Amino acid sequence: MCTCGRSQCLRVSGYGDIIIVVVMVVVVSSVSSIKALWETRIRKISQDREEEHRRRAPRDKASARLGVGVWEDRALLARLRKKLQTEDGRLVLRLEQEEWRSLPPCAVHLAQVQELHMHRTGLQALPSFIHSFHSLLVIDLSRNAVAHIPKEIGKLSRLRELLLSYNRLSSVPEELGLCESLERLELAMNRDLSALPLQLKSLSRLQHLDLSMNDFSEFPECLLDLPTLEWLDLGGNQLQHLPDDIYRMEKLHTLWLQRNELEKLPDSISCMASLETLVLSSNKLRDIPPLMEGMSRLRFVNFRDNPLTLEVTLPPRTPQRPEKKRGMKRRTRRKTTGRCLEKSLCSCTSTSPGKEPSPSSTCTVPTSPMRPLPSKHFSSCLDRCRPTVNATEPSIFRTAAYCYYEACSICSMYLFLL
Repeated sequence: MCTCGRSQCLRVSGYGDIIIVVVMVVVVSSVSSIKALWETRIRKISQDREEEHRRRAPRDKASARLGVGVWEDRALLARLRKKLQTEDGRLVLRLEQEEWRSLPPCAVHLAQVQELHMHRTGLQALPSFIHSFHSLLVIDLSRNAVAHIPKEIGKLSRLRELLLSYNRLSSVPEELGLCESLERLELAMNRDLSALPLQLKSLSRLQHLDLSMNDFSEFPECLLDLPTLEWLDLGGNQLQHLPDDIYRMEKLHTLWLQRNELEKLPDSISCMASLETLVLSSNKLRDIPPLMEGMSRLRFVNFRDNPLTLEVTLPPRTPQRPEKKRGMKRRTRRKTTGRCLEKSLCSCTSTSPGKEPSPSSTCTVPTSPMRPLPSKHFSSCLDRCRPTVNATEPSIFRTAAYCYYEACSICSMYLFLL
């Protein structure tokens, strides 16, 4: 209250108190609002910083990893470069008995490599960037764990040899048929491999093909159209028959079909004019096509471990003579029988049993270098079997069944039957 005692002062003083109270309320509310506003802003800034930190953390880690990865790539590249060597004028990258489960991407800096050899490294896949090695002539990844061939393999137009034996392949890409320069392909011992794409018939320069120890139950059709194929190994599969048009393989000179399920040979096999080596051991063959006797270029035949039905006529033994004369007669008999055997092995001339062949028509039979046969064993074999020649049957096969095998110097044919 004002000391002057006036009512106006009272009124003024009363209003003043009200004004002061209102101002204080306003000031207090303003401070609270400002405080709440700043707290909100601070929380938002903190949240933004945390969000930014969360966003930057992966990038920082990635950058850190990238930095580490760059150094690792440099170290791997330096390690690979130490494996480079020059052989016969070619740049070769050779990795053997080291752990390389995959080929690092930094290897693309070695695009000038012409031969890639990786043996027993545990390699699990052929990289998709393999097409970057545009100078590759040879890829040898034998004895690894490769389970897949990328489609990019078809872009290697200069590739000549692809060796993938003893791996885990179950299929071959169609694009492999685009490797127009491929001359040698080895896919042996890939247990799950049972078929080849028809597009492989486009390999117009393929000469050597190894498909042994796989799971083929049918003769791959694409092989019949390979115009330059000379060497084929299909041993150790599940083949039950050969195609009737196998004669279309005109250039083939070596055919390995051991350890299959073959029970019969097509007569058309006699039309394979270039065939020189035929291996049919460990099958289920019972007969040999008579037409095979006319295959003039055939030099080596193996029919071992087959249930062949062969007939051999053995003449009766002559009575023994006194000791001195018996020795002379034995030498004569061995000589005569040996000449008959030589004639039956090479089928060069024909002679009747017991008739002395003329020296001019006799061919010599040297021991095969593949399996030495001592002269002592050879003589005892003749004494035991005394094979004879029968002009009405293919005596080549009948006679060799009892005398292991020999090589004729005239026709140079080797025969396996035991």
